[in-house]
Amino acid sequence: MPSPNPQALDFLLTRRSRPAKTLLAPAPDDARLKRLLTAAARSPDHGKLEPWRFVVLRDAALQRLAGAVPACGARLGKSPEDIAKAQAAFADSPLCVAVIESQKESPKVPAIEQSYSAGAVCLALLNAALADGWGANWLSGWASHDRTFIEGELGLSTNERIAGFLHIGTEKFAPPERPRPDLDAITTWVDE
Repeated sequence: MPSPNPQALDFLLTRRSRPAKTLLAPAPDDARLKRLLTAAARSPDHGKLEPWRFVVLRDAALQRLAGAVPACGARLGKSPEDIAKAQAAFADSPLCVAVIESQKESPKVPAIEQSYSAGAVCLALLNAALADGWGANWLSGWASHDRTFIEGELGLSTNERIAGFLHIGTEKFAPPERPRPDLDAITTWVDE
């Protein structure tokens, strides 16, 4: 019989991301952030390839990215509203961890499984931050998919892409609960 961890399960059953625009300073200091990153790095990683890495963005780095968003948005034909929203995500963030998917050559582990692993790291970091009492949100957005932006502003290699921007800080207020999936509508039971 398994040994349950009811506190962990209760956390997972009630966890709720916090909108990035509601996060304020303070954010985790380096020691607390390293603990969160350590938890995230324990994510499933078929083949032990570590097909991901972290880029921690604070203060001036976030302002630099916010400053680069308008040119990227204009080049991509984004609306002023879309540009302002993407710019604010960086400018107003107390701390952002970019989870970088970094594909590795492997005869045994397909690229899609490496992508899934990077996604698992994003969710693990999000949950670790929430479990540690921080507000946190996992975003991406159109700038994260633009090669010119991510290579020029974040120094990504051609085999890398953004799996997510994890914004972490102190929440202004707890958001209201939102509707959740109807479990019966999304579950098929197969017994034979």
